Amino acid sequence: MGKIFVSEHPLIKHKIAMLRNKDTGSKEFREIVTEIAMLLFYEATRDLELVDVDVETPIATAHCKMIAKKIAVVPILRAGVGMSDGLLSVVPNAKVGHIGLYRDPVTFESVEYYCKLPSDIAERDVFLVDPMLATGVTADAAIHFLNERGVKNINFLTILSAPEGVKVIQEKHPDVNIFSAAMDPGLNDHKYIVPGLGDAGDRIFGTK
Repeated sequence: MGKIFVSEHPLIKHKIAMLRNKDTGSKEFREIVTEIAMLLFYEATRDLELVDVDVETPIATAHCKMIAKKIAVVPILRAGVGMSDGLLSVVPNAKVGHIGLYRDPVTFESVEYYCKLPSDIAERDVFLVDPMLATGVTADAAIHFLNERGVKNINFLTILSAPEGVKVIQEKHPDVNIFSAAMDPGLNDHKYIVPGLGDAGDRIFGTK
């Protein structure tokens, strides 16, 4: 079973409170999402496989460690794009893929409209990002697309999650680790996280 990590870090708790505030504007909201994504990524990369390397310093040979596999960052469009910069600020050489999904407002099912991934995606450790894990339907579909393309090692990073979504991912994708900045009690009748922070995409891009 993949692990579920929910941050208890004071910095993240402080930033989550700022995101929840309805008076936080888009510019500040985007900046905070980027900062939280970077902090979550630090936790999500803690167990990356390392290999031994020898590095010549100006003084002598140093026996060091380096990350064994290449990394890919895959945001779920469109809100996941708001988290990408936080990860890429740490691993600027990572390749980036995009998966376009939206949740049908009537059926609550995921609808795919775009998928473009690096050609060597199956050889990489993949970090899938989306600010909200509500029903889990969208994340489930995105993970399925990655599995179809041979990806074996997936970590899912989200700003805010609900138990319903976590349960779906753990049951359908037990090998996927979930890293969440915070978890709320549940969903309302419209499948929105409560108390939540509103529509992350709209708040990131200022479209509402």
